[in-house]
Amino acid sequence: MAENVLITGGAGFIGRFVTEELLRRGNTVRILDCLLDQVHGGKGRPEALSPDAELIVADIRDGDAVAQALKGVDSVIHLAAEVGVGQSMYEVERYTSTNDVGTAVLFERLIDNPVRRVVTASSMSIYGEGLYHDEDGNLVQDAERGLLRDGQKIWDPTDGQGRPLTPVATPEWKRPSLASIYALNKYVQERTTHIMGAPYGIESVCLRLFNVYGPGQALSNPYTGVLAIFASRLLNGQQPMIFEDGEQRRDFVHVSDVARAFADALVLPQATGQTFNIGSGRDRSVTEVAQALARAMGKNDIEPEIVGKARTGDIRHCFCDTSLAADKLGFAARQDFEEGLAELAEWVHQQTAEDRVQQARAELEARGLVA
Repeated sequence: MAENVLITGGAGFIGRFVTEELLRRGNTVRILDCLLDQVHGGKGRPEALSPDAELIVADIRDGDAVAQALKGVDSVIHLAAEVGVGQSMYEVERYTSTNDVGTAVLFERLIDNPVRRVVTASSMSIYGEGLYHDEDGNLVQDAERGLLRDGQKIWDPTDGQGRPLTPVATPEWKRPSLASIYALNKYVQERTTHIMGAPYGIESVCLRLFNVYGPGQALSNPYTGVLAIFASRLLNGQQPMIFEDGEQRRDFVHVSDVARAFADALVLPQATGQTFNIGSGRDRSVTEVAQALARAMGKNDIEPEIVGKARTGDIRHCFCDTSLAADKLGFAARQDFEEGLAELAEWVHQQTAEDRVQQARAELEARGLVA
């Protein structure tokens, strides 16, 4: 049944695709978004945002604006958030205020304006390190790595005997390991959603998103998704900058698949009260991904720069166990990765991007957050 849906943060990269998916399914969409300069560049309503969506320009922490946005709404998709692991480690008040206080304001206003269901965007960052097993076959949930041994940098986690651990797909039941303020924020958003939902008769669902990519990401925002950052560098003839040795493994999922997951999570009865991983189920090294994007953009001669340093809050390996989402949501990523990169490359070539990656790195290094 079609509904009136409020999407907080709906003018952003993921929000625009979710908007299109909901409209395609016959819903009415209202968006609450502050059009943050870091993301939107101060350009007003994004051209890529569907004209069929109503836009209210306001901050998620503005209780009066949130209450007004909730009028006549049947359900909510909560995407509004400051996004960036590295930046969260020095813009602590800003991230915590927007992400955690903003979520609190939303749910306070929902007490007087209840809806059927709220679906909140969480992040794979709450896991910290992903799941591993040791040489004896035991699962390890709390893997840690020492970056130095005998003067040598050891990027991969080891067990207590110094033996290497093998990364495996990370399921939802893995204990959180909150290694950054952003990870802490997203976990608070998750718990607030589930804690506040049940007492007020609001169904709650949270989606832990892995590395989302696709056309429309903010190319001039150095704290956005890694593929957009790489694309910005390549577009400007610069080497993609990769921390550590580039062999860290991640799961990249196309934004169209993520939009479909949100639309399904909003309506399927069996999703209620659940938290789901949303990823492709396929892991790739960051170097492999940077090289594949360079090929897609026709920049084969530009090899990534391997920095050989780690950022505070970064983790080594984390990729997605998709079995719960497959079982409860019927979710499976459909977008082929190479085709998705080709689509991204085509879009990027039509854009201009200010390369701010060196500036972002300098800000981290000045605060001792790169070692």
